[in-house]
Amino acid sequence: MIEFQQQWALILGGSSGLGLASAKKLASEGMNICIVHRDRRSNIPEFEKEVEQLKNLDVSVKTFNQDALNSEIRNEIISELPKNSIKLLLHSIAKGSLKPMHSADEAVLQKQDLDITLHAMATSWYEWTQALVQSEKFSKKAKNIAFTSEGSSKVWPGYAAVSAAKSTLESLMRSMAVELAPINITTNCIQAGTTKTASFAMIPGSEELAAMSKKRNPFHRLTQPEYVADVVYLLCRPEADWINGNIIKADGGESLR
Repeated sequence: MIEFQQQWALILGGSSGLGLASAKKLASEGMNICIVHRDRRSNIPEFEKEVEQLKNLDVSVKTFNQDALNSEIRNEIISELPKNSIKLLLHSIAKGSLKPMHSADEAVLQKQDLDITLHAMATSWYEWTQALVQSEKFSKKAKNIAFTSEGSSKVWPGYAAVSAAKSTLESLMRSMAVELAPINITTNCIQAGTTKTASFAMIPGSEELAAMSKKRNPFHRLTQPEYVADVVYLLCRPEADWINGNIIKADGGESLR
């Protein structure tokens, strides 16, 4: 689309799941894609196939298999992107502790686990946002989006650290929505329904959670990454310029019951 020409989506954690699905959708609509990810060497061939498919959509694609949580690396990546070109910053980092708070058989959650999870899944979003603002990389009427989950307000076994991070993420979203509005940046969170991604599979009891979610969902099926990617795209459209400071549910009504 003409509105996305010469504009970039910077996706943190975009080599799989919701981040990759969003990259595919946005590239199909003409947006250039920059993906920062952290993958093992064994996963790279499959990801490179996905990258080739993105390039076949006649957009520019940059990928960085580096630590998005490292400040020096962050600044290096940002320096390679044109000024006033970032239409979207999408935070999709899924790195955190899934340890229980009490267990007789396994290691329990420690403060260090909380610190790592909060940084990866919450405060790193703010750090990237600030770095892009200070380096004047955001385009006019840019979109700042992060993925949250229903687990920010519900208790799932072993999910305490991630829940704390998602709650922090949502609080940061509200403050950024207000404080970045004067520079024409809107900030929102998308709460996806239960989606079978690699990160979801790591949650203790994920299969039971998926079965329960399917029963709860009015459509009796799980959320697909493509459904969530469609919402990311819609928020990038000019018609969404007045949506700011919200947690937007893309769950088919799953969270209603």
